[in-house]
Amino acid sequence: MSMELEKFVDSLPIMNKLKPKERNSKGAYYEVTMNEFKQKLHRDLPPTQLWGYNSQFPGPTIEVDRGEYAKVLWKNNLPSKHFLPVDKSFHHLEHLPEVRTVTHLHGGETPPGSDGFPEAWFTKDFSEVGDSFERKVYEYPNNQRGATLWYHDHAMGITRLNVYAGLAGTYIIRDQEEKRLKLPSGAYDIPLMIQDRTFNEDGSLFYPNQPNNPAENLPNPSVTPFFLGDTILVNGKVWPFLEVEPRKYRFRIVNGSNTRAYQLQLDSGQEFYQIGSDGGLLSKTVTVDTLSIEPAERMDVIIDFSGLSGQTIHLKNDLGPNPDPDDQTGDVMQFRVNKPLSEKDMSRIPRSLSTIPSLKNEQITGIRNLKLVGTTDSYGRTLLLLDNKKWMDPVSEKPLLNSTEIWSLINVTNFSHPIHIHLVQFQILDRRPFDLERYNQDGQIIYTGPARPPLPNESGWKDTVTATPGEITRLIIRFAPFSGHYVWHCHILEHEDYDMMRPFIVIDPKDEDKSFGDS
Repeated sequence: MSMELEKFVDSLPIMNKLKPKERNSKGAYYEVTMNEFKQKLHRDLPPTQLWGYNSQFPGPTIEVDRGEYAKVLWKNNLPSKHFLPVDKSFHHLEHLPEVRTVTHLHGGETPPGSDGFPEAWFTKDFSEVGDSFERKVYEYPNNQRGATLWYHDHAMGITRLNVYAGLAGTYIIRDQEEKRLKLPSGAYDIPLMIQDRTFNEDGSLFYPNQPNNPAENLPNPSVTPFFLGDTILVNGKVWPFLEVEPRKYRFRIVNGSNTRAYQLQLDSGQEFYQIGSDGGLLSKTVTVDTLSIEPAERMDVIIDFSGLSGQTIHLKNDLGPNPDPDDQTGDVMQFRVNKPLSEKDMSRIPRSLSTIPSLKNEQITGIRNLKLVGTTDSYGRTLLLLDNKKWMDPVSEKPLLNSTEIWSLINVTNFSHPIHIHLVQFQILDRRPFDLERYNQDGQIIYTGPARPPLPNESGWKDTVTATPGEITRLIIRFAPFSGHYVWHCHILEHEDYDMMRPFIVIDPKDEDKSFGDS
């Protein structure tokens, strides 16, 4: 679809840091406005119409210290018509304003009224709001480990379109523990938000009106079960390059794509030193030659360019053994080791990073078996569900505040789903394969092998887990520090919108007077 665009002609942008409107002893107050604007995403593309936080794509990076309270007024200044195809055939969307927004801080331990509940949406100037809307100014306690989080739109039924339009940005919590480790910092600590897009000839974003093989009588436009763009962007530029010094750099990689997972490699044959995952530092540095990163996952890595002066290195996406020769998505970006060393590199790659207490020692108060299933709707379209329930069905997951549960995600579909649970950082216990063919015949789970522990680079704190097909992925989760209404969902945005998202309620036993019904 996209025109042929020359790679590595634009330098990598670094998102600017959001400045607070005011700051006092209690914390910082920010204002962020979502606007429609145009931005040049490649040297040879006309400027692209986008939606972005503070008129930029990706949005500004928000940086806070651990424990520093942040308040953000998220303002919607978007037009009333969407420029991407909105399917109104589900979730009663035909009765709602076409353009709605609500911001979720992904990975944040956030009170429910500030979490970006999908039905807490609002329109331009808050003139209309959703049933769950509670407040205009969101509050983020940031009372959690240093980590790379990200913020993005989460509006009911149109998240895939709002994020694709540009509503995403990075959010970094810094803490003293990390500072003591002498990791690469300052100009050598760079977020990389990787996204895929497809462009029309005029530079505008292409997003399909219909699935690839539409059935008869489909609504037009109609939701599609996945979307893979044919062009890779990093920090809002198509296939950029970064000029680096021959030294160590820290890259905070965010997969901000709708559907696409990446298998990231360096064509120099170098390894990545992975130091962090979704919930901050790992316990020990892990060396990996391939980073498998699903939508919404974060991987915090050090790349060492020492001794590589004059070399050009490419960050690649391994497309497997027989890639389509026309597929250009095997390239992500380029590093040019052509800058002189500005000063001696005193940064380190520590062997030990942090202490992560295992949740296995906690008392387990509940075990839930939750199936990830695929079926079809009345139009014959793919309909993906969590535990065979739709968004509108009564709430079935009601963990108690401060309790620890095991969730077994039983993936009976034939592809991976990145499952994200709001409010918490959890730990992966294991994955165990079962006979999917047999399950599809008679519904029995027959194990075909032993349980495997998580990979070393996913054995820290996670908020998004790859639930692999034909396997049971077990998570151990402590539901804290807030009670209230949250959601869990597949982070393939096309799945999340239809209909692979469910509410859950964290119940505080002390709140006897509060009614937590099934509404």
